[in-house]
Amino acid sequence: MKVLVDDEVHVDYGQIFVESGEDECDLHDAFGGQEGVGLCGAGTDGALLLLTGLWIGGVGFTAELHDSRPALDETWEEIVEVPFRPASQETKLRQWNGKDWWELGLEERDYRVRYSASGMDAGRSKNVREDDEPQTDDRYLLQFWPAPSEPAQLLKQTSRTAATWHEFATSPVG
Repeated sequence: MKVLVDDEVHVDYGQIFVESGEDECDLHDAFGGQEGVGLCGAGTDGALLLLTGLWIGGVGFTAELHDSRPALDETWEEIVEVPFRPASQETKLRQWNGKDWWELGLEERDYRVRYSASGMDAGRSKNVREDDEPQTDDRYLLQFWPAPSEPAQLLKQTSRTAATWHEFATSPVG
């Protein structure tokens, strides 16, 4: 296992992105074709939209690359899996405001991605975290491993915040 990111990542509008290629990720397009699976939108080629509980501020964030499917850690409160294939040789984790990004070093191949979260309701209750305030309880883990494409799956959901995003992913765009 290789740790790609282990840092505090600033979110705006409760969003973080994984991007490769030229396409940007739109909230509605990101969840297209992922009925019932919110939190990690993979509907735009070469991009992922990651949702958080905290609306604005820094959250604890880790990204990992595995050789094969990692064991499922049931201590996480929210767990989803989606397919992902980078659209270029450069894949990065990017903050919404573009002020900071982390190179992920992924090959152009099919991956399975597991996005896990804890403390989303605490983050949503806090809403905005100033830089001089301690981190809230919400934290996030993004895991990649080589695997053939499979449909998105909801593996675990416990919070109201996650339930709202899963419902959003099921709702038709109007």
